[in-house]
Amino acid sequence: MAMAFKMATTGMWVTDECKNSFHQMKWKRVHRYIVFKIDEKSRLVTVDKVGGPGESYDDLAASLPDDDCRYAVFDFDFVTVDNCRKSKIFFIAWAPTASRIRAKMLYATSKDGLRRVLEGIHYELQATDPTEMGFDLIRDRAK
Repeated sequence: MAMAFKMATTGMWVTDECKNSFHQMKWKRVHRYIVFKIDEKSRLVTVDKVGGPGESYDDLAASLPDDDCRYAVFDFDFVTVDNCRKSKIFFIAWAPTASRIRAKMLYATSKDGLRRVLEGIHYELQATDPTEMGFDLIRDRAK
């Protein structure tokens, strides 16, 4: 098994793949977004899907399941009023109303541990349906 980071509060482990993918997104800008999932049997947080640099926020939203929880990080690029290019990383805790209660509880209690492993997140959103994580919300928060 590869190196993993233990999240003390829940006994979950975050795989090296999660941290490495996040660093590639943050520093090398190889990914636009990363979706993480929890494997309940192995008690590991793993990478579920990675979006390439040409993918959009709509691609991220479409990759989230309607009936299960996920975590996601999104690298939002924008231009400020001063015409300066900036980038902000958003953490999204996705818990749709159709997901199982056990999954919602597991994701809610493991969220802070994953956030500690993924250093450099600027903003956090919690969403139960697509309207709570719309692109307008992302844009407004970043400015």
